Amino acid sequence: MSERLQAAFPGLGTTSFQITSPPDFNYNCIAWAAGVVSDWWWPIGDARETYWPEGPERQITLDAFIAAFQTLGYAACGNDSLEAGFEKIAIFTDPNRKPTHAARQLPNGRWTSKLGYSEDIEHELRALEGAIYGSVVLFMRKPL
Repeated sequence: MSERLQAAFPGLGTTSFQITSPPDFNYNCIAWAAGVVSDWWWPIGDARETYWPEGPERQITLDAFIAAFQTLGYAACGNDSLEAGFEKIAIFTDPNRKPTHAARQLPNGRWTSKLGYSEDIEHELRALEGAIYGSVVLFMRKPL
């Protein structure tokens, strides 16, 4: 199983990571970063099968994703440093700045991600950068 993940995300092969849950089709990385495991968060698609907060535009743009997380109390911040009293997320985009993934920081400073329909993992943030998810472009935080 870890060989499959390392093949998809070569950065995982050079850092430590662990699988923390089995595959689940009920939620995706955006929902997981938001702390939700009952909905598939995505701005486009069948509204009966996807969730998107009221207010933010239903577009795959960085602004729409920022607005979606703002509905939960997140605000942009400058870095991925662990800060007492705050929970952080990181938003990844492709080279065209279209959002592809989001990860949530854990209290130990590591990150957790839901990998599409696959598992949740605990990992180092930049280990997921590459061809599939692109790069981290924005950090947001909210008070705990």
